[in-house]
Amino acid sequence: MVTVAIETLVYLVIGLIMMMVGYFLIDLAIPVDFPQEIREGNKAVGWVSAGIYAGLGFVIRSAILSTEISEAATLLQGTIDTVVFSAIGIVAFVIAYFVVDIVNKKFNFNVALKEKNEAAGIMVFGIFVGIAFIVSGVIQ
Repeated sequence: MVTVAIETLVYLVIGLIMMMVGYFLIDLAIPVDFPQEIREGNKAVGWVSAGIYAGLGFVIRSAILSTEISEAATLLQGTIDTVVFSAIGIVAFVIAYFVVDIVNKKFNFNVALKEKNEAAGIMVFGIFVGIAFIVSGVIQ
């Protein structure tokens, strides 16, 4: 029981850190000031933010589950795997954002998000969650 509680706390802390790091890095990559836009009530950026957290949470969950399946895995190895797979997810989110934005010639995500286009935010949310499914599928 104590071991499970310690593992839960460790993975919770690592997961929260990786989600915050991911949010920060994706905010740097996308030329929209997330905190400012959120303060101004920009729902489009709210959707993007939710997609980051939900998608990375899903990737982190898959990393944790894949570690638990391996009987030889230690808590240290599990946390390292979680950080590595989270980083892969973050990079995949950024790449997917820009690839879809380049391929989609009808509008520009950066402009649409700054203009508070909620539909664009929902689309980016979907991209991030879809990429999370792909990355988590590879992990398991």
